[in-house]
Amino acid sequence: MRVSEFDYPLPPELIAQHPAEQRTASRLLRLDARRGSLQDLKFADLPRLVGQRDLLVLNDTRVIKARLAGRKASGGKIELFVERLLGAREALALIRASHPPPVGSDVLVKDARVRIQSREGELYRVRFAEDIAPLLERHGAVPLPPYIRHAPQAGDAERYQTVYAAAPGAVAAPTAGLHFDREMLERIEAGGARVARLTLHVGFGTFQPVRVDEVEAHRMQRERYSIPEQTVLLLKERRVLAVGTTSLRALETFALTGQREGETELFAYPGFQFQVVDRLLTNFHLPKSTLLMLVCAFAGKEIMLNAYRHAVEQRYRFFSYGDAMLIER
Repeated sequence: MRVSEFDYPLPPELIAQHPAEQRTASRLLRLDARRGSLQDLKFADLPRLVGQRDLLVLNDTRVIKARLAGRKASGGKIELFVERLLGAREALALIRASHPPPVGSDVLVKDARVRIQSREGELYRVRFAEDIAPLLERHGAVPLPPYIRHAPQAGDAERYQTVYAAAPGAVAAPTAGLHFDREMLERIEAGGARVARLTLHVGFGTFQPVRVDEVEAHRMQRERYSIPEQTVLLLKERRVLAVGTTSLRALETFALTGQREGETELFAYPGFQFQVVDRLLTNFHLPKSTLLMLVCAFAGKEIMLNAYRHAVEQRYRFFSYGDAMLIER
């Protein structure tokens, strides 16, 4: 299967640069994949589409301020993108510099010294001279996706975070959840549905392009996940509506492995057999991306690409700060 089969034309002006004024003010495209039918709705319509036997599954990961500006001993500028915390003072990080520092050297982030310990694929294992979490809070920047062209602003620290974010560790937001405010979640529960949580820490791989021509040759970056036992028990009783592809990947990993926590490199593309998730709430994804391949697997490739053509024609807003889509298998 060719990666080029998952391309579509997208006018640049449809890439949302800022969130809607209110979280729930986005639009919602509803796709019934069984019939191939589409409905143009508002996100505020979602509570009436969630029934008493539904289970809404949220990813409660919290985005960390992962971008750190620093300098090499020579004075040259450097950016550390903390991809994963390995301990209080150790992490895996991307390093961007005109000439990356060699293993064994030190760089400075403000006044904190950081030792480059080893190279691990595209990442570096680094050790900070002080605890990383408070350093990120003081000096880090929100890791906005590369297609958002403005530098992180004060409002991004709040809006590029779900209202239910709890477990720090992600370097990208589970963006389908950005549309919810607390009042909407309360309305959904008041209607009889249950709301459950899991954690999947979104890694830098979500920003990485697919660099192979054949879909089957692509390998996903590993991401850590954890599913509470209570969430697992509810899966057996209810129709599952996953909020975001990250929630879906954690749930389907559990179905395949039986493990409630660990690391996942699940890559769902057409032909994948879904075992848990019945409906998926998601944003619109980049052309030729693994996330577009996932939703094509979920709904059918031609049905999904037709829905994307419709979304472009109807001027929906795309990607992280854009509009939402409810997909029913």
